[in-house]
Order: sequence, then C-alpha cells, then structure tokens
Amino acid sequence: MNIPLLDLKAQFLPLRTEIMTAVQTVCDEQGFVLGPRVVAFEDAVAKYIGARYAISCASGSDALLLSLMAMGVGHGDEVITVPFTFFATAGAISRLGAKPVFIDIQRDTFNLDPTQLERAITPRTKAIIPVHLFGQCADMAAINRLAGARKIPVIEDACQAIGAGQGGKRAGVLGDTGCFSFFPSKNLGGFGDGGMITTNDQALADSLSMLRVHGSRVRYLHEVIGINSRLDALQAVVLHIKLKYLDQWAEGRRRNAARYEQLFKDAGLLDRVTLPVTRSGNFHVYNQYTIRVPKRDELRAYLKDKGVGTEIYYPLPMHLQTCYQGLGHQKGAFPESERAAEEVLSLPIYAELTDVQLTYVVDLIADFYKRQ
Repeated sequence: MNIPLLDLKAQFLPLRTEIMTAVQTVCDEQGFVLGPRVVAFEDAVAKYIGARYAISCASGSDALLLSLMAMGVGHGDEVITVPFTFFATAGAISRLGAKPVFIDIQRDTFNLDPTQLERAITPRTKAIIPVHLFGQCADMAAINRLAGARKIPVIEDACQAIGAGQGGKRAGVLGDTGCFSFFPSKNLGGFGDGGMITTNDQALADSLSMLRVHGSRVRYLHEVIGINSRLDALQAVVLHIKLKYLDQWAEGRRRNAARYEQLFKDAGLLDRVTLPVTRSGNFHVYNQYTIRVPKRDELRAYLKDKGVGTEIYYPLPMHLQTCYQGLGHQKGAFPESERAAEEVLSLPIYAELTDVQLTYVVDLIADFYKRQ
C-alpha cells in the first residue's frame, strides 16, 4: 500500500471545477496582484479568525518579518522564541539585525515553556514569538501575563495552526499579531506561497499594509522602507474557496488523530510510542501528527520501504544550526528541543485517509517493534 505523507490530489479533485472556474475568472479579469479578490479573501479570513484586520502577504515567513518590522524591531534588539521550529521563525528576527533569544519547549506539546520565559527577558527584549507547533496553541495565557506586565508585544507564529484555538478564541487573536502560512502543505494551502497577518490593532494593521508595498500608502511616495510582499489574486481565489472547507478538513484530521490513538492502544504500543498530547482548553488541528519513538530513523526507513511517507519536523534545532553558531550555544543548552529532534516522526494525518490506511500504518509500526 502506498500512503504519502500528504496527498494534495485527494483534496483537490473534489474541488477541481470550483477552483478552476475561479482561476479562469481571474485570468479573464487580468488583475493579478492584490485588488478586490485579495481584499475579499482578507475579509473572509478576518471573520473566520475573529480579528478586526487581516493583511495578506507573500508567505508565512514574510508575515513574521512584517510583524517584527511593524513593531520596530531592529539592530541590537532581542526577540524571544524557541529553537525547535521551522527556520523562518528565527530567520525573520536575524534578518532585521536582531538577536533570537531561545528558550526551551515543553516536552508534551513541543511549544514554548512559559516557566522559562521570565528569566529570558532583558531590557533589550522587543518581542516574543511563541510557535503554535503542529497545530496546537502555545500557553498564551501564561505568555501574555508576562508580556503584558512588561509591555512586550507578542507575535503568534500560527503558520501551522489556522483554525486552532485556545480558551474559545482562535489562533491569530491571542497575541498582538498572528502569522499564517498558505504553503501547500498547510491545513489551508494554496497553489504556491502565500501568507496572512491578523491583528486587532488598527495602527499595526495600517503599518503592515504600508510595509508590504515598499512602505507606500500612495503610489511612488514612500514613508518608510518596506518590502515587496503581496498576495496574488490567483492564490486568493483558490484559498477563498478552500477556506469554506477548512473546518471540515480539520475535523477529518482530528478524527484520524483519535483513530490513531485507539489503534496504538489496541496494538499495545504505548510503551514504545509517545502520542501527541492536547493541553486542556486547546483545540488541536493537527497540521502534523507527530509521535516520539525509539529507533526513529530505522522505523522511518522501514515505513518508507513499505510505502508509508513520513517526515522529521525538525532534525536539528535552531541553536545547533551552522548559521547560529555565533550565538555561542552548545549541545545540551536546550535539552527538550534536542531530545525532540532525535525522537519525533510525523505520520500521514490528512482528512482523506481511510481507516484501512490508518490501520496499515499502525500495523507496520507494531511489526517493526516486534522485530527488535
């Protein structure tokens, strides 16, 4: 049986006619960058998230960068985040000449450990970026308590977490800004790159709208130095259609996660496989279904040989990356992040998976450990 980590064709085929009709409309209109189609999608996302404003951009990476720019982060500033994340989280900080200050993750959720946050704050701290990794929100109540008391803005890296929630609110309104990615592998994925920033702050929204078009409100008049980071109308119409199905797909992922849990229990694998944990008050949307396992690399090779796609998110934490050697961190500095990098394995979780496929994956994992 062949089970890819993600099957985008299975999602696309039922929507093919609807999507291609919308794409044809944009082609007939010949309006490709920003414009009314993009505004309509921004309005729809703002309504979905529950935010006053949604500002689209070219990628999730740019959403992070623009948020930091709008908050005035620059050379010599410090921004607190985690080392166990995709590179863009730290890269956006460094791109502005600021310093990423890492704190470790919680073992169960893979998210920022708020008990370590206070001692990382210094007079140079300009922002905090918690990452809602794999589709589950970080502990925003604890983070916001510390940040609010010190008037430090909080940027949610929600690039993997559109539709996720905490305490009855959706990711994207739990901090000062929320950053989303529409990379094809995301729960809401486009036909290429795309991103969005949500906020309830009008001043931030105005600044973000200006910064994404070279710091300009009026054409050819530039108030500040911005960047070119605009969403294409083609991406907007595709994403606008897909947004209608996002909750349905999230429920499919949640259903599959629950089924995985039962199958792993029935197979007697809980002494070998550590399953994802959802913290109380969180609504998990499972952009990834990530387990911890011994002999991870051997298991991955075995699954690949049997036709099952997997991925390691992420094999090397930021503090051990070559480009961050200048920060002076040694191996052992962030033990939970390092341990996660050695143990995690993401399994197929997309909504279109069948019970037969899920059972096949778990049966293979059980077979692998019986052979050890």
